[in-house]
Amino acid sequence: MVKGISKQVIVVRPPDRELFEQAIFILKDGTGAVSSAELLHQARQAADAYLRTRTRGGRRKGLRAMPLVFALLGAFTASVLWIVGLVLY
Repeated sequence: MVKGISKQVIVVRPPDRELFEQAIFILKDGTGAVSSAELLHQARQAADAYLRTRTRGGRRKGLRAMPLVFALLGAFTASVLWIVGLVLY
């Protein structure tokens, strides 16, 4: 425990608690000019962005399938070119 230091935090609790119970954001010093509604909005955006990239519904799932798609496309193209080459010669 550190004495003499106080930090402001925002705690965001998601409606469904499947993945996590709460997210804790530690504010930088000098954020007094920003409204509390704006701080809460930015914290929710950060939590949502994290969940989109880390869960099944995020973009990372689609990126895993790309090598397979390109491999199949390349195999199909090579097969078509080979068959066309056999027919022409």
